[in-house]
Amino acid sequence: MNPALLVLEDGRVFRGVAYGAEGEAFGEMVFNTGMTGYQETLTDPSYARQIVAMTSPHIGNTGVNVEDPESPRIQVAGYVVREPARVASNWRATGSLGSELREQGVVGIAIPGTRALTRHLRDRGAMRAGIFSGADAALAGEDALVERVRQSPSMEGADLARDVSTREPYVVPPWGMRRYKVAALDLGIKAMTPFRMSQRGCEVHVLPATSTAEDLLALAPDGVFLSNGPGDPAAADYAVDVLKGVLDTGTPFFGICFGNQIFGRALGLGTYKLRFGHRGINQPVQDRTTGKVDVSAHNHGFAVDAPVDRPFDTPYGPGEVSHVNLNDGCVEGLRLLDRPAFSVQYHPEAAAGPHDASGLFDRFCDLMEASR
Repeated sequence: MNPALLVLEDGRVFRGVAYGAEGEAFGEMVFNTGMTGYQETLTDPSYARQIVAMTSPHIGNTGVNVEDPESPRIQVAGYVVREPARVASNWRATGSLGSELREQGVVGIAIPGTRALTRHLRDRGAMRAGIFSGADAALAGEDALVERVRQSPSMEGADLARDVSTREPYVVPPWGMRRYKVAALDLGIKAMTPFRMSQRGCEVHVLPATSTAEDLLALAPDGVFLSNGPGDPAAADYAVDVLKGVLDTGTPFFGICFGNQIFGRALGLGTYKLRFGHRGINQPVQDRTTGKVDVSAHNHGFAVDAPVDRPFDTPYGPGEVSHVNLNDGCVEGLRLLDRPAFSVQYHPEAAAGPHDASGLFDRFCDLMEASR
């Protein structure tokens, strides 16, 4: 195995061996605490321009298959694991993870210190990083590599949703008879999201991120959905304008993750970057309207800044924080009190689980039914 380096912008360097494609990759260094679902993580468009380290020690045990990807390709900028599986063993596997990374040109590294890396990021926060392997990396000095990392783009201010969005509209048909028509703005949508809606009788029309409010409303939808996606919500004014146009009509609205942040901005709230973000499948979130706690899947580095102890005024009437993270008090959901609009910061569609929050799709259907 060829040597490789993981270089952080604060000068910390981790040595390991190349995994996947060889070369160099730059991105924001983050960690994911999930023990399952690595193929979902790799293909989630929300991970665009991020180098993802898996805290679970063994990755690749079940290989890869053609059924589980959340998008047509691997989206991460780079990949960090502790111990790659030597053999892929699963009845659904169509190949190994290492070979898939190589075929798609995704640069990775296996290091013995993923725990030390995670602790470093928890103390210092998410930061820019680079993976370097191959002959050129062996000849370059560490100081020069650190400087190259520091010259790479930051996630703050990055507008990435339009980069990962579909270029052409498409339709996901309902299971059985159509009950509702949903117009979904693709800001980095995961394939499982329209699938979950189609299971409930929704015909989902997925439109590019460059679409306007008029484009969505021209479909005469029963509801509008804004998806997850990568980048800084403060840089996505175009999506905010779209949602304002939808909210003006009173059309039922549901947003997930990036869609939650855009909803917050449309309501006049701000957003901010979390220290190291929430990424994994073990975050406890409380629904403040029912008291119910869901263990939930997350992938976000930004959050909405809103008062959690009282309703607040918006251009569309009073709103409130509907969900909070029980680990750090972070805002995990918003809703309007006088209009059919709500959002959550986490992922009720998570294919790898947990599935505690899947009932939020039923809540969206209930809003559409009540608004007819």
